[in-house]
Amino acid sequence: MKERAIIIGAGQAGAQAAQTMRQAGYDGDILMIGEERAPPYQRPPLSKAYLQGELAAERLVLRPPAFYEQQKIELKLGVRVCAIDRAAKLVETGAGERLPYDKLLLATGAPPRRLDCAGGDLEGILYLRTTADSDALRPVLSLRGRIVIVGAGYIGLEVAASARKSGLNVTVLEMADRVLARVAGKEISDFYEKLHLDAGVDLRLGAALDHFEGDGRVGAAVLKSGERIDCAAALIGVGAAPATALAEAADLRIANGVWTDEHAQTSDPFIWAAGDCASHPSQIYERRLRLESVPNAIEQAKVAGANMAGGAAVYDAVPWFWSDQYDVKLQTVGVSEGADETVLRGDPASKKFSVWYIQRGRLLAVDAVNDPAAFAISKRLIAARRAIEAKTLADPDTDLKSLVS
Repeated sequence: MKERAIIIGAGQAGAQAAQTMRQAGYDGDILMIGEERAPPYQRPPLSKAYLQGELAAERLVLRPPAFYEQQKIELKLGVRVCAIDRAAKLVETGAGERLPYDKLLLATGAPPRRLDCAGGDLEGILYLRTTADSDALRPVLSLRGRIVIVGAGYIGLEVAASARKSGLNVTVLEMADRVLARVAGKEISDFYEKLHLDAGVDLRLGAALDHFEGDGRVGAAVLKSGERIDCAAALIGVGAAPATALAEAADLRIANGVWTDEHAQTSDPFIWAAGDCASHPSQIYERRLRLESVPNAIEQAKVAGANMAGGAAVYDAVPWFWSDQYDVKLQTVGVSEGADETVLRGDPASKKFSVWYIQRGRLLAVDAVNDPAAFAISKRLIAARRAIEAKTLADPDTDLKSLVS
């Protein structure tokens, strides 16, 4: 009887793992189960090109249906997995099916965090993760009035940029004293604050939402200060939480997501995890990380897929991310948390510069704004764990290419 692998989650990580398993020679059955009815697709354009109507839905799809047929990857879409029975090696679906597996991958992602406040269930209060979410948000861009965006992280600022491009009035509420406070340094925060203010965004820092008001549909956001901001819609972008409910109920180890080792294997030797839902040990940073990014989903899923096919691959890729807002591309390499020195190269006013984060003489991360050379070079330096001096980076005459020779 053929072995069977089940993948829970039909997103970027699930699709990549299935593809890698076949490339690695896995000849058992592969079943991918997804809650959405759409086949695996890209999510980054949902806040940008797809939201703005510049990218058709069919171009979001990662692979055409024929690919899955040719690779003998069965897709079970529009189906929710309710439980994992580790002892019997079964997954249970909402339709009452009990599906046996020999190997299992959790690629359940990280859904948006939900606001728990009065009026939070009014019509017109939106979140963004799926094509359906983006489809619901798109008509808002042509409304008269104002959209209130709660949260000045990547999603909130990308949607703000798309909304301003469409001519919509935008107010962004951020509890912290700067934008992108969780993921970037002050130089980057200052740059993006100016970028959005110059574009006409009403950016409120240190502003805490109390509740929403409306008669069936949202009509205003009320701050804890008592200020009332009229709005036609609201987008909530206050981060994401790893989908670990299945893993927790199955008594798998949890550590800021589903715990995995360097082989993407969970505490159960027959179960792997990859993508936004999983944390992993990083040799580069000598600690456990959980990353919410497409590159992480792809690279971690490659390791999981190879090992589900019988390999012994190790996951230790350099983290990287990107964000497109207006005419600016931010490319981030590494994780800047713990930096004790920061070096700015270039002039933010030119919209081309980079910020380098150093800890005890070692490069941790780089934020590169419209600077692909700094992005590429820093990625190599971080992978090599190269020692670097702040004064060398701070010298404008230093040729970055010389640092990797």
